[in-house]
Amino acid sequence: MTGISRSSADLDPRRRRILFRAWHRGIREMDLILGQFAEAELAALSDVELDELETIMGEEDNDLVKWITGEQPVPERYRTLMFKRIAGYRPDFEKLPEEMK
Repeated sequence: MTGISRSSADLDPRRRRILFRAWHRGIREMDLILGQFAEAELAALSDVELDELETIMGEEDNDLVKWITGEQPVPERYRTLMFKRIAGYRPDFEKLPEEMK
């Protein structure tokens, strides 16, 4: 189960691909953060914001988790509004399917 609750039918191919990638990370914590962030925000993001999101998603999950949790400082290149939006996003665990809780 991926946890996806949003239909991707109304999304263009790029956004569908990003949504899929957001929910299929290497670490469950990043699935939840990026997946739910993408579900909530993806449709409204500009092309420039999508570029930045894809760049962030290209990083290793272990690094992303450490940066988001504050275990390691966020590299200068990611001290951006987009990264802050992602890092500040708190998944709604009530929306998760029972098997993911």
